[in-house]
Amino acid sequence: MTVREFFGCAFLAFGPPVAMFLFTIVQDPVRIIILIAAAFFWLVSLLLSSLLWFAVVPLQKHLLFGMICSVLFQEGFRYIIYRILRKAENGLMKITEDSTRLIDNKHILAYVSGLGFGIISGAFSLINVLADAVGPATMGLKAGNEMFFLSSAATALSFILLHTFWSVLFFNGFDNNNRIQVGYVIVTHLLASGLTMFNRYQIYTATLIPLYLLLSVSAVYAFRVAGGSFDSLKAACSVK
Repeated sequence: MTVREFFGCAFLAFGPPVAMFLFTIVQDPVRIIILIAAAFFWLVSLLLSSLLWFAVVPLQKHLLFGMICSVLFQEGFRYIIYRILRKAENGLMKITEDSTRLIDNKHILAYVSGLGFGIISGAFSLINVLADAVGPATMGLKAGNEMFFLSSAATALSFILLHTFWSVLFFNGFDNNNRIQVGYVIVTHLLASGLTMFNRYQIYTATLIPLYLLLSVSAVYAFRVAGGSFDSLKAACSVK
Protein backbone atom coordinates (compact mmCIF):
# COMPACT_ATOMS: atom_id res chain seq x y z
CA MET A 1 0.00 0.00 0.00
CA THR A 2 2.83 2.39 0.82
CA VAL A 3 4.42 2.02 -2.63
CA ARG A 4 1.10 2.67 -4.36
CA GLU A 5 0.60 5.71 -2.15
CA PHE A 6 4.04 6.96 -3.13
CA PHE A 7 3.39 6.65 -6.86
CA GLY A 8 -0.12 8.07 -6.56
CA CYS A 9 1.08 11.20 -4.74
CA ALA A 10 4.08 11.57 -7.07
CA PHE A 11 1.90 11.36 -10.19
CA LEU A 12 -0.64 13.75 -8.70
CA ALA A 13 1.97 16.40 -7.93
CA PHE A 14 4.29 16.02 -10.90
CA GLY A 15 2.16 14.42 -13.61
CA PRO A 16 0.77 17.66 -15.12
CA PRO A 17 4.10 19.57 -14.85
CA VAL A 18 5.98 16.71 -16.51
CA ALA A 19 3.38 16.65 -19.30
CA MET A 20 3.78 20.42 -19.73
CA PHE A 21 7.55 19.97 -19.90
CA LEU A 22 7.35 17.16 -22.47
CA PHE A 23 4.85 18.88 -24.76
CA THR A 24 6.05 22.49 -24.61
CA ILE A 25 9.70 22.64 -23.54
CA VAL A 26 11.72 19.49 -24.18
CA GLN A 27 11.91 20.03 -27.96
CA ASP A 28 13.77 23.35 -27.57
CA PRO A 29 17.23 23.36 -25.90
CA VAL A 30 16.97 27.08 -25.12
CA ARG A 31 13.76 26.56 -23.19
CA ILE A 32 15.40 23.77 -21.22
CA ILE A 33 18.27 26.09 -20.32
CA ILE A 34 15.87 28.82 -19.22
CA LEU A 35 13.90 26.36 -17.11
CA ILE A 36 17.07 25.11 -15.38
CA ALA A 37 18.29 28.69 -14.86
CA ALA A 38 14.95 29.63 -13.26
CA ALA A 39 15.15 26.60 -10.98
CA PHE A 40 18.66 27.67 -9.95
CA PHE A 41 17.46 31.18 -9.09
CA TRP A 42 14.70 29.71 -6.95
CA LEU A 43 17.32 27.65 -5.10
CA VAL A 44 19.38 30.79 -4.48
CA SER A 45 16.32 32.53 -3.06
CA LEU A 46 15.76 29.55 -0.77
CA LEU A 47 19.39 29.71 0.37
CA LEU A 48 19.22 33.42 1.17
CA SER A 49 15.92 33.14 3.01
CA SER A 50 17.36 30.24 5.01
CA LEU A 51 20.44 32.29 5.91
CA LEU A 52 18.25 35.18 7.03
CA TRP A 53 16.10 32.86 9.12
CA PHE A 54 19.22 31.37 10.68
CA ALA A 55 20.67 34.82 11.45
CA VAL A 56 17.55 36.29 13.08
CA VAL A 57 17.51 34.05 16.15
CA PRO A 58 14.58 35.69 18.04
CA LEU A 59 12.16 34.99 15.17
CA GLN A 60 13.21 31.44 14.32
CA LYS A 61 10.22 29.98 16.16
CA HIS A 62 7.75 32.00 14.11
CA LEU A 63 6.83 30.26 10.86
CA LEU A 64 5.14 33.39 9.54
CA PHE A 65 8.43 35.27 9.57
CA GLY A 66 10.18 32.58 7.56
CA MET A 67 7.28 32.34 5.12
CA ILE A 68 7.18 36.08 4.39
CA CYS A 69 10.95 36.25 3.90
CA SER A 70 10.87 33.24 1.59
CA VAL A 71 8.10 34.73 -0.56
CA LEU A 72 9.83 38.10 -0.85
CA PHE A 73 13.13 36.50 -1.80
CA GLN A 74 11.39 34.37 -4.43
CA GLU A 75 9.69 37.38 -5.96
CA GLY A 76 12.97 39.29 -5.88
CA PHE A 77 14.71 36.56 -7.83
CA ARG A 78 11.74 36.30 -10.20
CA TYR A 79 12.42 39.94 -11.01
CA ILE A 80 16.15 39.25 -11.45
CA ILE A 81 15.54 36.46 -13.95
CA TYR A 82 13.02 38.70 -15.72
CA ARG A 83 15.70 41.36 -16.17
CA ILE A 84 18.26 38.80 -17.32
CA LEU A 85 15.93 37.28 -19.91
CA ARG A 86 14.95 40.65 -21.31
CA LYS A 87 18.61 41.65 -21.69
CA ALA A 88 19.45 38.28 -23.25
CA GLU A 89 16.76 38.38 -25.94
CA ASN A 90 19.15 39.40 -28.72
CA GLY A 91 21.47 36.55 -27.85
CA LEU A 92 18.59 34.10 -27.75
CA MET A 93 17.61 35.10 -31.28
CA LYS A 94 21.02 33.95 -32.53
CA ILE A 95 21.08 30.53 -30.89
CA THR A 96 17.54 29.25 -31.18
CA GLU A 97 15.80 28.03 -34.32
CA ASP A 98 12.46 29.25 -32.97
CA SER A 99 13.76 32.77 -32.34
CA THR A 100 10.86 34.65 -33.93
CA ARG A 101 8.20 32.95 -31.87
CA LEU A 102 10.31 32.96 -28.70
CA ILE A 103 11.07 36.67 -28.83
CA ASP A 104 7.84 38.01 -30.33
CA ASN A 105 5.73 36.10 -27.82
CA LYS A 106 7.36 37.22 -24.59
CA HIS A 107 4.91 35.12 -22.59
CA ILE A 108 6.84 31.98 -23.62
CA LEU A 109 9.87 33.09 -21.63
CA ALA A 110 7.67 33.87 -18.65
CA TYR A 111 5.90 30.51 -18.91
CA VAL A 112 9.15 28.54 -19.10
CA SER A 113 10.83 30.36 -16.22
CA GLY A 114 7.67 30.09 -14.12
CA LEU A 115 7.49 26.36 -14.70
CA GLY A 116 11.14 26.10 -13.65
CA PHE A 117 10.32 27.99 -10.45
CA GLY A 118 7.34 25.76 -9.82
CA ILE A 119 8.95 22.39 -10.46
CA ILE A 120 11.89 22.98 -8.13
CA SER A 121 9.55 24.47 -5.52
CA GLY A 122 7.29 21.43 -5.69
CA ALA A 123 10.25 19.06 -5.55
CA PHE A 124 11.65 20.65 -2.40
CA SER A 125 8.28 20.78 -0.67
CA LEU A 126 7.33 17.18 -1.45
CA ILE A 127 10.48 15.09 -1.74
CA ASN A 128 10.74 14.32 1.99
CA VAL A 129 7.02 13.57 2.16
CA LEU A 130 7.32 11.09 -0.70
CA ALA A 131 10.31 9.48 0.97
CA ASP A 132 8.21 8.87 4.08
CA ALA A 133 5.28 7.62 2.01
CA VAL A 134 7.28 4.61 0.85
CA GLY A 135 7.11 3.17 4.34
CA PRO A 136 7.52 1.20 6.47
CA ALA A 137 4.41 2.90 7.92
CA THR A 138 1.82 5.46 6.83
CA MET A 139 0.09 8.39 8.46
CA GLY A 140 -3.29 8.16 10.09
CA LEU A 141 -2.98 5.37 12.66
CA LYS A 142 -2.36 6.81 16.12
CA ALA A 143 -0.79 10.08 15.04
CA GLY A 144 -1.21 12.42 12.10
CA ASN A 145 -3.91 12.43 9.47
CA GLU A 146 -4.39 9.86 6.72
CA MET A 147 -4.95 12.71 4.23
CA PHE A 148 -1.51 14.20 4.88
CA PHE A 149 0.23 12.67 1.86
CA LEU A 150 -2.61 13.34 -0.55
CA SER A 151 -3.06 16.93 0.58
CA SER A 152 0.70 17.55 0.42
CA ALA A 153 0.78 16.33 -3.19
CA ALA A 154 -2.24 18.46 -4.12
CA THR A 155 -0.66 21.49 -2.47
CA ALA A 156 2.62 20.94 -4.32
CA LEU A 157 0.77 20.72 -7.65
CA SER A 158 -1.10 23.94 -6.97
CA PHE A 159 2.11 25.84 -6.24
CA ILE A 160 3.84 24.48 -9.34
CA LEU A 161 1.00 25.74 -11.52
CA LEU A 162 0.67 28.98 -9.56
CA HIS A 163 4.34 29.79 -10.11
CA THR A 164 3.82 29.29 -13.83
CA PHE A 165 0.86 31.66 -13.94
CA TRP A 166 2.51 34.13 -11.58
CA SER A 167 5.52 34.47 -13.87
CA VAL A 168 3.30 35.20 -16.88
CA LEU A 169 1.54 37.95 -14.92
CA PHE A 170 4.75 39.21 -13.30
CA PHE A 171 6.68 39.53 -16.57
CA ASN A 172 3.75 41.13 -18.37
CA GLY A 173 3.27 43.56 -15.49
CA PHE A 174 6.82 44.87 -15.82
CA ASP A 175 6.70 44.86 -19.62
CA ASN A 176 3.62 47.10 -19.58
CA ASN A 177 4.35 48.97 -16.35
CA ASN A 178 1.23 47.43 -14.82
CA ARG A 179 1.68 47.62 -11.08
CA ILE A 180 -1.65 45.89 -10.46
CA GLN A 181 -0.41 42.66 -12.02
CA VAL A 182 2.88 42.78 -10.12
CA GLY A 183 1.05 43.53 -6.89
CA TYR A 184 -1.41 40.71 -7.59
CA VAL A 185 1.44 38.22 -7.88
CA ILE A 186 3.12 39.29 -4.64
CA VAL A 187 -0.11 39.49 -2.63
CA THR A 188 -1.51 36.18 -3.87
CA HIS A 189 1.87 34.48 -3.32
CA LEU A 190 1.79 35.65 0.30
CA LEU A 191 -1.85 34.58 0.59
CA ALA A 192 -1.26 31.13 -0.91
CA SER A 193 1.74 30.54 1.34
CA GLY A 194 -0.22 31.77 4.34
CA LEU A 195 -3.00 29.28 3.63
CA THR A 196 -0.55 26.44 4.17
CA MET A 197 -0.31 27.49 7.82
CA PHE A 198 -3.58 25.63 8.38
CA ASN A 199 -1.76 22.39 7.65
CA ARG A 200 -0.08 22.45 11.05
CA TYR A 201 -3.59 22.07 12.53
CA GLN A 202 -4.44 19.36 9.97
CA ILE A 203 -7.26 21.47 8.54
CA TYR A 204 -6.44 20.54 4.96
CA THR A 205 -9.73 21.66 3.44
CA ALA A 206 -9.08 25.18 4.73
CA THR A 207 -5.90 25.14 2.67
CA LEU A 208 -6.84 23.27 -0.49
CA ILE A 209 -10.23 24.78 -1.31
CA PRO A 210 -9.14 28.45 -1.29
CA LEU A 211 -5.79 27.48 -2.81
CA TYR A 212 -7.43 25.91 -5.85
CA LEU A 213 -9.89 28.78 -6.13
CA LEU A 214 -6.89 31.11 -6.23
CA LEU A 215 -5.26 28.83 -8.79
CA SER A 216 -8.36 29.00 -11.01
CA VAL A 217 -8.49 32.80 -10.84
CA SER A 218 -4.77 33.10 -11.57
CA ALA A 219 -5.06 30.67 -14.50
CA VAL A 220 -7.85 32.68 -16.10
CA TYR A 221 -6.02 35.95 -15.42
CA ALA A 222 -2.78 34.67 -16.99
CA PHE A 223 -4.70 33.19 -19.92
CA ARG A 224 -6.29 36.55 -20.71
CA VAL A 225 -3.03 38.44 -20.22
CA ALA A 226 -1.28 36.08 -22.65
CA GLY A 227 -3.85 36.95 -25.31
CA GLY A 228 -6.15 33.99 -24.85
CA SER A 229 -9.90 34.12 -25.37
CA PHE A 230 -12.86 31.78 -25.37
CA ASP A 231 -12.77 31.61 -29.16
CA SER A 232 -9.07 30.70 -29.26
CA LEU A 233 -9.59 28.06 -26.58
CA LYS A 234 -12.53 26.62 -28.47
CA ALA A 235 -10.51 26.54 -31.69
CA ALA A 236 -7.58 24.81 -29.97
CA CYS A 237 -9.86 22.14 -28.47
CA SER A 238 -11.90 21.49 -31.61
CA VAL A 239 -11.14 18.36 -33.59
CA LYS A 240 -10.87 18.89 -37.32
